[in-house]
Amino acid sequence: MLDQIALRAELADHYDLSPSIDIAEANAGLYARMERVVSPPDWTIHAPYVAAINRLKKERNAVILAHNYMTPEIYHGIADVVGDSLQLAIEATKVEAEVIVQCGVHFMAETAKILNPAKTVLIPDMEAGCSLAESITPEGIAQMRARYPGAPVVTYVNTSAEVKAASDICCTSSNAAQIVAAQESDTVIMTPDKYLAQNVARQVPHKRIVWWDGACIVHERFTAQDLREFRDWNPGTRIIVHPECPPEVVAEADYTGSTSGIIAYVDRERPEKAMLVTECSMASNISDALPEVEFVGPCNMCPFMKKITLEKVLWSLHSMQGAVEVDPAIAAPARVAVERMIALSQRSA
Repeated sequence: MLDQIALRAELADHYDLSPSIDIAEANAGLYARMERVVSPPDWTIHAPYVAAINRLKKERNAVILAHNYMTPEIYHGIADVVGDSLQLAIEATKVEAEVIVQCGVHFMAETAKILNPAKTVLIPDMEAGCSLAESITPEGIAQMRARYPGAPVVTYVNTSAEVKAASDICCTSSNAAQIVAAQESDTVIMTPDKYLAQNVARQVPHKRIVWWDGACIVHERFTAQDLREFRDWNPGTRIIVHPECPPEVVAEADYTGSTSGIIAYVDRERPEKAMLVTECSMASNISDALPEVEFVGPCNMCPFMKKITLEKVLWSLHSMQGAVEVDPAIAAPARVAVERMIALSQRSA
């Protein structure tokens, strides 16, 4: 666990991180991307960290990859690449910098390391885990293989390196149906998200899909009744749902897709009002680019994603601590599973 007091004292010895109107104004271009959701006083607090990080990553020859669930000051202020799990996995293979800082959760940093074994991959907080990833183990994969002999294992990227290594191919929410449909077997094992598997089963009815009993703590909390009541209260709102939600929630949606799919849909359709049934930062990160869209309704916060902060990113680059390592014996088969996914996705695209 990070010692926040010691961390702040060390940073204070090297950087002036006090709120600054001057630094905020000097970085007004970055602020313009988030001013609908970040107040001017908050920006004067964030701006010194943003400026320090952007200077330091040049000194370290570092690139910052940020998931769509990061807070706006990270997503717009310091990230070099943003996207969903598939986009970040693909971009990780193109990185030329010596250091990768993963603003996301631990399995994402592992994936970046698997694809870049010679590079330094940092995660600003080692405790940024994932309840879904923790729900499945290699032993669980073995149980499913024993229950369904010969069936390929399609594993969500939201898993540990060990689980990826025990699988045949990975998938993300944006390409899961495509990956499953491409398997030669009539029966396909999907792990660990039961709701994603059930939603894919509706899209690929010619396959028998069996699944592990896992779920995301953010998306499993939404209910169909919540959405129906919200639609009654606020008619005309476009309801847009992530496929990690239960099938009955997906059935209430106007659109279902991955985080990148959600962004593309809202950008294309420009609804007057939109409710994003996913993690809270999604709407915040796209609101300034879409001022004509009013984002309304409930969302659920991911406590793991929110462990990543500007302060921790600065500490990670300053100290070069938080390096993610993957045993080469695990990384090799895990890399095969991830690269199969990327190759199949790119061929279809």
